[in-house]
Amino acid sequence: MLVEVDPRLAAIRALTGEVQPRIDVAGFAGISRIVCGQLLSVASAAAIWARYVQVEGALDPVGFLNLDEPTIRAVGFSGGKYRTVRAIAEAMASGTLDFDHLETLPAEAAVGYLTAHKGIGPWTAQVYLMFCSGHPDIFPAGDLALRKAAQDGLGLECLPEIAELAESALARAPHRSAAALLLWRYYAVCRNREGILG
Repeated sequence: MLVEVDPRLAAIRALTGEVQPRIDVAGFAGISRIVCGQLLSVASAAAIWARYVQVEGALDPVGFLNLDEPTIRAVGFSGGKYRTVRAIAEAMASGTLDFDHLETLPAEAAVGYLTAHKGIGPWTAQVYLMFCSGHPDIFPAGDLALRKAAQDGLGLECLPEIAELAESALARAPHRSAAALLLWRYYAVCRNREGILG
């Protein structure tokens, strides 16, 4: 159905084969994993996450608040990522960030709800909604791998700007998440590397 919306994606799909959606754990653990993987290779993020999940209490917001920064930094989190996850844990503990409520919101409102909290930017919000909420119509246009895949796969002369890519993705609604997954897989196939945490 996606290639009917945008026939240019047919050649990309022929190269990548069928791409299955992936749903990760939701809530605090899910968004913590996304923060962990920001700006890292898949392999580096996976190694850090494997150490992180071994820390008692790290996957629960109240438990996380009982951990000190050196403990979290020791597994490989940067200071900025520690502060982001702590801010999320504090918001959840205070009730100002409610992931159950998030599930009731349409896409744009859900992104706005998440980004209203300290440390959560558009990319984190959009990737959470795709991979932890299973939202079908999200497109993280700020993702560099998606931008590169769009340039190569759609035959664009230069790397598309974020706003330009987001605007063009509107034509693929309500299947923008499928388009993003397809482009990420295309990036992985063509460049022999993953574009997002696996």
